[in-house]
Amino acid sequence: MKPQFVVCVQNRGCDDLVLGRVYQVLPDESAANDSYIRVVDESGEDYLYPADYFVSITLPEAAEGALLVTTSSYLTVA
Repeated sequence: MKPQFVVCVQNRGCDDLVLGRVYQVLPDESAANDSYIRVVDESGEDYLYPADYFVSITLPEAAEGALLVTTSSYLTVA
């Protein structure tokens, strides 16, 4: 499955989201059914946030690769 990315357009009440920052979306059908998406936030953990806090974007492959490396390092530091 091709990675999906979003940009944060609202962060009301969410200390771990930065407006204008790009985040990777992790698949979560159950969350999507409730209008939420799972993203890896500034804490390096994945959490559910309201889907309307984000806008989906398409990135060039080189940018995807760079973001996936960053996200992977978040996920392996524990």
